[in-house]
Amino acid sequence: MKGLLPLCRGLYTLGSPQARRKAGIVGSQCGFCGTVSNRKPQTQPRFGLLFDIDGVLIRGRMPIPAAKKAFQKLVNSQGQFVVPVVFVTNAGNCLRQKKADQMSHILGVPITQDQVIMSHSPLRMFKSYHDKCVLVSGQGPVLDIAKNLGFENVVTIDMLRESFPLLDMVDHNRRPKLPSVAVGNLPKVEAVILFGEPIRWETHLQLIVDVLLTNGNLGGAHQSPTRAHLPLLACNMDLLWMAEAQSPRFGHGTFLVCLENIYKKITGTEVEYEALMGKPSELTYHFAEYLIRGQAIERQWKHPITSLYAIGDNLMTDIYGANLYNRYLEERVSRKRHEAVAKMAVAAGSSSTTTTRTTTTTTTSQEGEMDHAWESELASPSATSCKSVLVCTGVYNPSTEAPSSSSSSSSSSSSSTSADRHRETVFHGHRDFRFDPELVAPGHVVLDVDEAVDFIFEKENFVPQ
Repeated sequence: MKGLLPLCRGLYTLGSPQARRKAGIVGSQCGFCGTVSNRKPQTQPRFGLLFDIDGVLIRGRMPIPAAKKAFQKLVNSQGQFVVPVVFVTNAGNCLRQKKADQMSHILGVPITQDQVIMSHSPLRMFKSYHDKCVLVSGQGPVLDIAKNLGFENVVTIDMLRESFPLLDMVDHNRRPKLPSVAVGNLPKVEAVILFGEPIRWETHLQLIVDVLLTNGNLGGAHQSPTRAHLPLLACNMDLLWMAEAQSPRFGHGTFLVCLENIYKKITGTEVEYEALMGKPSELTYHFAEYLIRGQAIERQWKHPITSLYAIGDNLMTDIYGANLYNRYLEERVSRKRHEAVAKMAVAAGSSSTTTTRTTTTTTTSQEGEMDHAWESELASPSATSCKSVLVCTGVYNPSTEAPSSSSSSSSSSSSSTSADRHRETVFHGHRDFRFDPELVAPGHVVLDVDEAVDFIFEKENFVPQ
């Protein structure tokens, strides 16, 4: 697989996409098949771009050099994006507006909060929890974040510590100096929401487990887990993420591993999640598609956005999530087509009407539940595909990892099998997301985000106005 990256780089040495577009040449050449297309250049986009941030556009607080170059191609002279763009990050320690301001400053282009999805953004759709008393864990302005998302009755870990000072005992220096009793003036916790990795892991782990095992009544003792614990919603499943250091750092996914194993060690049962948000959750990508669609409508572009390109640096979140959402979109198209055929058969008075109707009901009733839950809030997606693009500037290291790119056939089946076995052994995805070699195989591998934009423009035969 070491030959994969040079092969992908070779895609761009076959001819400069920028030069061909500027010259008005309509033919485009594919670096893998060598065929030439004479499609008419597209001046209005039929595609949208989903950008990961850490490892793709920045490393810690430092911009990746290719990022500014890429975004100069995405914004016209009036400061408007020439294609719909959404930033999809698993960070969850600030409000969307602050992240938009940060990215505007770093990239030198105007970015609004409606172009940003934090890991917790889909919680806006969980309206049934907005009036419940929720315990939130994370760092940064967690109260402001929760209220901005619509939650009305919020309790933080620090508030629990103050009301129940005897519960946090790991750090001897933080133990009560004098005998104290629980203040107990907080309402009963009805759900737990994990925004991101906290600062004092031992405190958060202890109090979250306490809440789960007391059913929200921290004044009492732990109960046997004979029934389901309180609803637990978690954002950001990244085991690792890329900052300025040479190697990846622990992410919120590592914190979740700790929580899951502690809970199971104490109770003998698995902790269960009501919902998991952030990449690679399909829910996050559906929310991103909704924002992409909204930008296209606002700009009054006449063509619907049918293709998404997700650009990321992490096989286990960015690539897995994009491929998972692509699978959902493909299955949705297939299911809708099947339903249309069934309706046509019914309208034509087919002799198998009863069987068709029964089959359609059986196959779509459960599969459509997810569609109904999303689409009741966001409406049906216009996208029919979501293609994954892997960059080599972040978590993914081409010298140590070997992705089985679906755009390359340079590796033998035996080496692919060996690589698949290796990835399965060290699968960094969340416990509730099974390993699937197809889901961690990027559609395309490029050096950096600038090459990604060039590749996508070339593939879409797009000439920005």
